Amino acid sequence: MNFDENQFRSNIVKIFDENGKGYMLDGEKIEKFLRLTDIMLTENEKYNLTAIKEPDKIILNHYVDCAFIAEKIEGGKYVADVGCGAGFPTLPIAIFRPDVRILGIDSTAKRTNYVSMAARELGLTNVTTLTARAEDAAKSPDLREKFDYTVARAVAAMPVLCELCIPLTKLGGKFIAMKGKNAACELEEAKRAIPTLGGRLLCSEEVTLKLGAEEASHPLIIIGKVTKTPSAYPRPYAKIVKAPL
Repeated sequence: MNFDENQFRSNIVKIFDENGKGYMLDGEKIEKFLRLTDIMLTENEKYNLTAIKEPDKIILNHYVDCAFIAEKIEGGKYVADVGCGAGFPTLPIAIFRPDVRILGIDSTAKRTNYVSMAARELGLTNVTTLTARAEDAAKSPDLREKFDYTVARAVAAMPVLCELCIPLTKLGGKFIAMKGKNAACELEEAKRAIPTLGGRLLCSEEVTLKLGAEEASHPLIIIGKVTKTPSAYPRPYAKIVKAPL
């Protein structure tokens, strides 16, 4: 472990408190995040997991950021993380919310293998992974419209992301997208896609991350699933990208 464990424990409490999420931590969760940080930094060169290597910034940008989405998930629900990549938000959600099940979906076996390995090392029995393209997963009868929540972080622009995620979301469920600075423009571009796929925009909520004098904001876009997705969707990925809804 190439960082100070006691300093990490102290700083994670301080940073979570500063961002109003201290109530989501306890001793066991702190130890899991400590171990996850060690795993991620140790395996980073092999898997290219994160460009952020400072523990305080990992806490803020990966763990606090994911806390904002974890607290919106109701207990006992089934969650799909589309494009789970380095395990965000899959692994933090699983740590924060042992009362939910989460499936991390990614098209790259190297990434899903890492997420599975990290989950085992952390004793997270509520995590499973699937190596598949999201548009293929959404055509499977075992997965289509089976998830109470579908989440995605930094995967694609909203018109594309909606076609990948809304078909996986069950009626009455929610699709939550963690987006960046172009979210308002992307949301405008997705205004046809959302109802076409069976969704309805519920809200776009601004999340502000604080670390000392530094602040950064981005929205969480929440879409409710109000009607079944037509069987024609999702289309093959090349068509989704070439001609977004």
